[in-house]
Amino acid sequence: MDFGFTEEQELLRAEVRKFLDASCPLSEVRRIAEAGDGLPAELWKQVAELGWLGLTLPEAHGGAGLGWVDLVVLLEEIGRSLFPAPLLSTTLAGAAIAAAGSPAQQAALLPRLADGSATGTLALLEGDDRLGPEGVALAGRAEDEAVVLDGEKLFVHDAGAATLFVVPFRSAGELALAVVERDADGVVAEDVPGIDLTRPTGRLRLDGVRVASDAVLAAPEGAEAALERILDLAACGVAAEMVGAAEAALQLTVGYAKDRVQFGEPIGRFQGVKHPLAEMYVDVESVKSLVYYAAWALDERQPDASLAASRAKAYATEAFARIGLDVVQLHGGIGYTWEYDAQLFLKRAKWARPAYGDAPFHYERVAAHGGL
Repeated sequence: MDFGFTEEQELLRAEVRKFLDASCPLSEVRRIAEAGDGLPAELWKQVAELGWLGLTLPEAHGGAGLGWVDLVVLLEEIGRSLFPAPLLSTTLAGAAIAAAGSPAQQAALLPRLADGSATGTLALLEGDDRLGPEGVALAGRAEDEAVVLDGEKLFVHDAGAATLFVVPFRSAGELALAVVERDADGVVAEDVPGIDLTRPTGRLRLDGVRVASDAVLAAPEGAEAALERILDLAACGVAAEMVGAAEAALQLTVGYAKDRVQFGEPIGRFQGVKHPLAEMYVDVESVKSLVYYAAWALDERQPDASLAASRAKAYATEAFARIGLDVVQLHGGIGYTWEYDAQLFLKRAKWARPAYGDAPFHYERVAAHGGL
């Protein structure tokens, strides 16, 4: 059995790396993040033209029709560069519509996400901070062949940039999924200050927002099953970004350990430095294996796909948190400074830790899916 990536996937990786190195190195990432205006429109247009936004969407709707394993290749490189684009959020919104939308809804919405004319995100969490169907309390009331939503969604990734939100709600007590447009009356979406400027997070307020019946996703397999599938994809996707970021942080620190001289020797020769670096390498390689298997299981809809996705996110969360701290510590005092890049990876680790479920949440899922 071949456990490696295909030639086409490695070519995709090389092309993504080449584009990001040329168009958005860390210096540009810093500039975009500190400006607070989001990704430049021209760069987002280029990303769409490269086919990244529609990588996993059906070809009939402007996508490439590839799988989650192919997306992992892309997301690793996105994470390695700390690319400040709402790509994962848009991809997950598209996955939700593809999983729960009717053919007509898919035809109306997915091409907009694939060509970059719409930017999507998931609006899942509410005040009690419970992820999944049991955490959805937002109630929709029927009114003249529409559903009216009043409430708030919190910790919405890329809320300020999104033009389209996938919003779980309750209709007569039953879970449902709606697509809410940013320009609808009563919609207020804004980013709030956060630790990682490259990954904005905000809130979505819904004040008497009317959602037409054709904007409530059909969810043929049921809204709960669709939401669980979306959570699995989200966990795998953010874990893939974490792999790339953690590996880049390790490479940055290895380079510093070779260059920094103390007591007449590069500090990488000392056990107190090289042992943590070795442990970081083991963690990165372990997370890779879990993420790659989870992506394959999700593509193939294996019975253990949810288990695999949660296992990957749980371990990635713990490993990247350790790596983020070690990277700063091994850089000494310079690691804490704004001018040096080490702190960027620590902040990304802090952002990623609760994104689509922290380690305890996913370990509980592992236990549940494992029959414990």
